[in-house]
Amino acid sequence: MTSDASRGGTGLKVGMKPRHLVMMSLGSAIGAGLFVGSGAGVQAAGPAVLISYVVAGLIVIFVMRALGELVAADPNPGAFSHYAGRAMGPAAAFAVGALWWVQLCLVVAAEATAAAQIAVSYVPSIPQWVIALAIMVIFTAINLTTSGSFGEFEFWFSLIKVAFVTLFLVLGAAYLFGWTPAEPPAAVFTDGFMPTGLPGVAAGLLVVAFAFGGIEIVAVAAAETANPSRSVTQAIKTIVWRILFLYIGSVAIIVLVLDWKDERLSESPFVAVLDTAGLPAVASLLAAVIVIALLSSMNANIYGASRMAFSMSERKMLPTGLGRTTKRGVPMAAVLATSAFGFVAVALNYFWAAEVLRILLNVVGSTLIVTWVVTLVSQIIIRRRAEAAGDELPLKMWLFPWLSYATLAGIALIIVLGLTVESVRIQILGTLVFTAALYGIGCLVTRKSKI
Repeated sequence: MTSDASRGGTGLKVGMKPRHLVMMSLGSAIGAGLFVGSGAGVQAAGPAVLISYVVAGLIVIFVMRALGELVAADPNPGAFSHYAGRAMGPAAAFAVGALWWVQLCLVVAAEATAAAQIAVSYVPSIPQWVIALAIMVIFTAINLTTSGSFGEFEFWFSLIKVAFVTLFLVLGAAYLFGWTPAEPPAAVFTDGFMPTGLPGVAAGLLVVAFAFGGIEIVAVAAAETANPSRSVTQAIKTIVWRILFLYIGSVAIIVLVLDWKDERLSESPFVAVLDTAGLPAVASLLAAVIVIALLSSMNANIYGASRMAFSMSERKMLPTGLGRTTKRGVPMAAVLATSAFGFVAVALNYFWAAEVLRILLNVVGSTLIVTWVVTLVSQIIIRRRAEAAGDELPLKMWLFPWLSYATLAGIALIIVLGLTVESVRIQILGTLVFTAALYGIGCLVTRKSKI
């Protein structure tokens, strides 16, 4: 199959390379959740937040391995929605696909707003809504190029983030060894490794579990990658371990340098570490890196959501216009529909600049949990069918079926813990109600759908 051939008659063009696939997933997962949100986890659990990251990281590794098994055998831009349809019927496919698409549309708007908020502090003469509008126009245009051009752009964008996190690890280690201008800390863990006990570790788990969101876009992008079975197999084997190393390594540096009660953790733990290490010049670059992180994640999310809308249209779950592509293989209508709410957020920035981001983040909810659960259930069902049919799979989940069930139990534990925290409980229950409503709608609209 040539690089410009369409995959399976879908109209999408095979343009991305394996390195694009890996870097796009890294770029989606490394964002504000790491650069800013990691401080909240440290404040909740103290140094023991490392346990929270390890537990959440292992769950993500196992979910991605299960998803990789599905993608390697059957690459499709509908990803987990497509597999849910095969395993549980079209209504389930519609519910999880629509839920993920709506969530990413909101995330795109939130990331454009957050980037504009940071940028306006450096150019206060330009209104926040103007910056947000420019961001939306530029990144919508990028997503209207070919998948190969998009993949190349996202590769270099994500590489900047990964390089900065790697630099942070090196400089943090240098400070701890006494190789920077500032004196290394005299003592660490002054209140012990687990100052808030097991409840703190549980609270930290709730904070960090959602920080890994975005990595699942690798499943969506595989359909536009040359030799998808081989590419996604290689990507799944390397992506999660790299992210886990970057996340746990960064948090380890933070807890070794800063006291868990340090007020600077709530603002930007990376800046606080670099300032403490006597490297304020490097710390001053962080704001620009965070903007890049947000924009890179937003770029990948527009791509992923537009491909989900395209796939659902092809399966007759959304209007047929969303399934049309340009001569270059770009689902233009799906890209514009995905970006639409971001442009609505621009108008909201004009009237309520200070409130827009908070409102959007509260609306997003806990859709990642639904995606994880659906992925694992689909993998168990489809794997059993494949074994019964004697089909050979290019990539297999480890220790099937026990590890799949154990991972589901781990996710159930996160849900139970979340229900004990009021703000998280509202999000989880709201997401479950919304998912149930979408399933009901799916029963009505998917009578003629294709699975």
